[in-house]
Amino acid sequence: MHFTKMQGLGNDYLYVYGDTPPDIAALSQRMSNRHFGAGSDGMIFISHSPIADFKMRIFNADGSEAKMCGNGIRCVGKYVYEKGYTEKTNLRIETLSGIKTLNLRLIAGKVKQVSVDMGRAEVSKDITVPLENGEIICTPVSVGNPHAVIFVKNAEDAAVSTIGPQMEHSELFPGGVNAEFAQIIGENAIRMRVWERGSGVTLACGTGACAVASAAVSKGLCEFDKPITVKLDGGMLEITVSREYKVTMTGPAETVYEGDIVC
Repeated sequence: MHFTKMQGLGNDYLYVYGDTPPDIAALSQRMSNRHFGAGSDGMIFISHSPIADFKMRIFNADGSEAKMCGNGIRCVGKYVYEKGYTEKTNLRIETLSGIKTLNLRLIAGKVKQVSVDMGRAEVSKDITVPLENGEIICTPVSVGNPHAVIFVKNAEDAAVSTIGPQMEHSELFPGGVNAEFAQIIGENAIRMRVWERGSGVTLACGTGACAVASAAVSKGLCEFDKPITVKLDGGMLEITVSREYKVTMTGPAETVYEGDIVC
């Protein structure tokens, strides 16, 4: 099985064009292992779609299937264009959270940036989540997948690796949740760190950045209809949230290397 390792702001996956194998959970666990496998946050399979240009399925490093990945879908756009599966620069991609629209930005025939219409974010009222040692207030946000946004004074000091897993497995989020720790660092600028369900601490999370920006505008911390710069451990994303909470994400997509899985 041939694969291409790609990354968006350090959020890295192994991309395969073709049908998903029956042993995908075990395969994703094995190949994602950073010591005994290729090393990644998971695997993404790209295939034909009867309702869109392509279909993507996302499997986390623990073998579980994710509904959507913002950094991952940008790399899907780069993959299908640069490998000659399409000549389109505007694509519709089928995901478990619906069809997403991509706009590919080319430089010298290569895809360097991708803008994604992420659909409408659903921002809920703040809730209090019990922890092992106290409690924490978060803003639940859905961007096709679940997020818990926690605004902090200093994101660099946030206890991502200890609070993150407690949030993921909280009874208040029966299906698990991604936990984002966000700090307002300037006008329409946010510093964010993330714990992703099924993968742990990652360098970036595209849907998480969309969730954080949506929560910020809902609280008046950032402005609607203007680009919001979200600084993640792996780099920068640009997020725009309309007053109807329609979200657009723009960011890079890069190929790391090609390889073959020996099964």
